[in-house]
Amino acid sequence: MFSMTLSGGGEIFGQAVPGKDENIPFLVTFGKNGETSWGDDDFNSIFFFTVPKDFNRQFYIKVFDPDCGGENDEIQGLFDSKTMFSVYGGKGVDPDKNVASRGLKNTDNYKQGNLLASKVFGNEATYDNKYYSFGPFNPTEGDYNEKWKSYIFKIVCEGISGDDGNLYRYYLSRDANNDLSIEGANAFTYEYTFRMWNDNKSVSHIYPYVDTGIVSIKERNFDWDDDGVILIVSTYKQGVPAGVSNEDDEKVQIIPVEEAEIGKSLDFQFHKKKEYIVKNNNVVVSLENQRGDALQFFSSPIGGVPVYQPVIGIKKTKRQGTNK
Repeated sequence: MFSMTLSGGGEIFGQAVPGKDENIPFLVTFGKNGETSWGDDDFNSIFFFTVPKDFNRQFYIKVFDPDCGGENDEIQGLFDSKTMFSVYGGKGVDPDKNVASRGLKNTDNYKQGNLLASKVFGNEATYDNKYYSFGPFNPTEGDYNEKWKSYIFKIVCEGISGDDGNLYRYYLSRDANNDLSIEGANAFTYEYTFRMWNDNKSVSHIYPYVDTGIVSIKERNFDWDDDGVILIVSTYKQGVPAGVSNEDDEKVQIIPVEEAEIGKSLDFQFHKKKEYIVKNNNVVVSLENQRGDALQFFSSPIGGVPVYQPVIGIKKTKRQGTNK
């Protein structure tokens, strides 16, 4: 699958969701009565956190701005939505062993595992622009994955009522009141629903990992609102354009994977329109390999941010007056 150690020998520090390199302001989940044209196709979001087995202290899963109301959230008429955040551990959470846990089907099978904590948030100023901390949790409460040598936890966000958009972020921390990262931890999802910046100079990124055996990927983006271009960058690809969706529709494209990209992350870059600002653009992105298996997007890209490395050919020329 992947190693939690970077190819350069350094460790991953991937506690913030969205991650620093992604340049994404917020995740977004609308209430279940929302319109899909607002940029959320299923009104839930599922993220996984991996905690290394050699970490033996308690930790917290923190949600920034969990209420639906106030400065950051997207109002539809009046703020009357409720959002439920739930943390799961134990058997059934590991998405390698339990595909339903990924939450890619229109059922509630993604709720498998042991419910460790849950809370419903409405329009409560107490939590506006502030963290709410779930925990403390012990690492062994997660679902252990031997290949990753990590315990896996899952957090589910559901828009259980209303039609407003809840914008929020996560942070995995050793402390309830401070952002203290866990060495070797990371976070990932299989379907990324996020908000773009209201800034046509900004570029957002998401980083899927290309595992062994992948020869092509099927990229799907939903409700991009024709807001500029989506480019795919890797150590091999300099900037291949992906198809872009319009409002309330989807675009699907097959993208070949080269041998040089195996075991590395891709960089999907979201470049907004330059002519004018498309405000409050929410978009959904997912990927599958040629077998139909979903790819993971990591908040801290495995192997680091990919940088295009052109292959320069060297041709030998003969010297004048010689046969060399």
